[in-house]
Amino acid sequence: MHAILDYVLWYPSPEIFPGTSIPVRWYGLLFACAFIFGQMVLTRTFKGEGKDEGQVDRLVVYIITATILGARLGHVFFYEPAKYLANPIDIIKIWEGGLASHGAAFAIIITVWLYCNFKFDISLTKFNVKKQKREGQSFFWVIDRLVISVALAGAFIRMGNFMNSEIIGKPTDSESGVVFAHDPVRVIERNFPSVEKVSFEKNPDGADIEGSVPLKMTLEFKKNAANKQTAERLLSNNLGRLLKNYPAVTDHVFIPADQKLKLDISQKRGIVTAVAYVRGIPRYPSQLFEAASCVLIFLILYLIWNKYRQNTPQGLLFGIFLVSVFGLRFLYEFFKENQVSFEDQMTYNMGQLLSVPLLAIGFIMIFYSLTKKRNIE
Repeated sequence: MHAILDYVLWYPSPEIFPGTSIPVRWYGLLFACAFIFGQMVLTRTFKGEGKDEGQVDRLVVYIITATILGARLGHVFFYEPAKYLANPIDIIKIWEGGLASHGAAFAIIITVWLYCNFKFDISLTKFNVKKQKREGQSFFWVIDRLVISVALAGAFIRMGNFMNSEIIGKPTDSESGVVFAHDPVRVIERNFPSVEKVSFEKNPDGADIEGSVPLKMTLEFKKNAANKQTAERLLSNNLGRLLKNYPAVTDHVFIPADQKLKLDISQKRGIVTAVAYVRGIPRYPSQLFEAASCVLIFLILYLIWNKYRQNTPQGLLFGIFLVSVFGLRFLYEFFKENQVSFEDQMTYNMGQLLSVPLLAIGFIMIFYSLTKKRNIE
């Protein structure tokens, strides 16, 4: 039996300043923080081993480009190739969503190899590529230091996913359950333009039914936009249908198919307020699981580097990163909803299958680094 007050209601606006003309979103801010703080950590590792800090800026530009392009193309080809090949122009519409961390991982690995083995001279008037190794910066030296920053960046990005209420977990009766009500709020506000505000609160007097929790949903109409009678007709006819039949709503908030929508409607000073009694579906906050894991992995990698620095076996940090990040990713996928419908027919989803080769590379790198002539004394 689910304890009524254990779950968390979560429906923040994705915008930092909602209702204003300032289009700054939490995801964008956290994405930027991922690279800002990642660059700070990378600069410290370069400086800590006597390397040219000026190289960090160039490397970070390459990594930002690789991350965005790789994550986007990874989603396009791994998850929805038919959709994007039919409408190639949609590939550039990153703002509509659709980034895959596995694509970013493969792109970063390739980019680091190119950075270490070639010199690029790029400007508006020329593009020259010259094969040239970077002195004191082998592939494994660079990527071992880079993954420390990438782990920290992953924590920021997963927090951005949480603020966006995306990459959600499966339903749960555990005490860690979160009701993601952002999508229902968005759909209801779009379908009822006379409604000024939609909010949710826990309903301690509601029945405790396994698999869902009782909620009160409050809809506040714009001043003089409706009276009690018109509001009741509007909501009884249309809101009930959304709460029973619209997936973006019913995946999070619903009323049972055999029940009618229960409403309490009041009016004061020209403002009608309706309270609907609904049920919410608590889900695993999978974004927070991954964010916390990334912070822990970052600390482990940084502490290993800080202790041994230039004596760290080449490839060890890279291997630990791949095994820990994608090993946990494989496990966390069991607690997450599938991203696309074709995954529902698979024993292991696409995220798990794509984690396998990266896991294998990680184990190989750990074995290689620890069996080769060791640098740690």
